[in-house]
Order: sequence, then structure tokens, then C-alpha cells
Amino acid sequence: MHHRKAYALVFLLLLALEVYIGVYVRDAFVRPYVGDMLVTVLLCCLAKLLCPGCRPALPVFVFAAAVEGLQALGLAELLGAEGTLLGVILGSTFDWHDIACYAIGCLLFAAAERMSGRR
Repeated sequence: MHHRKAYALVFLLLLALEVYIGVYVRDAFVRPYVGDMLVTVLLCCLAKLLCPGCRPALPVFVFAAAVEGLQALGLAELLGAEGTLLGVILGSTFDWHDIACYAIGCLLFAAAERMSGRR
């Protein structure tokens, strides 16, 4: 139960940070790169809350990369979701840098999990 509280706390902190970045940060590094990296850590924490015994880093990476791939196909435009919350979630621009950021976030989460398990 102690671990679930930690994941819940980290999830809530990261969610607040992601909202802050999305609303207030307009730069060329934190918003596009750090935000993308942190979103995968946020999703991994959510997965650990819902499935405490799972190892979510790889599935979260695959999910994030798939969403990025859907951006390459223009899914938001095809669905007519541009300018809506769904459109924001799906995104509209494919970028290989985003996939690299997702990978880094998942690797950081997996490394933190591994290090915390050794204590």
C-alpha cells in the first residue's frame, strides 16, 4: 500500500506540472522535450496505480509511439477533432524527437523502479 501512495503522489505532482507546462510554458525545450518525457513517466505511475504488479515502461512506450504514429496519419484531422480536447490529446504533428523523449521517460521510470527495488 505504501508504494501505491508514492505512485499516486508522483502522478498528481507530474499531472500538475504537465498542466503548468501546457498552459504557461512557451519555450523551445521544456514544453516540447521535457513535457513529452514527463508524460510517459506520468502514464507509468498511473499504470502502477491501476496494476501494482505490472511493469509498465514498455507498454507505455509502445502506446505513446503509437499515438505519435497516428499523428503522422493525421488522425485528429480525419476525426474532425482539431481544436478540441481530443485533438490536443492526439496531437497533430509527428516528430521523431517526441518518440526519443518518450523512450527516455520510460527508461528513467524503469531505472527508478529498478533502483528502488534494490533497497
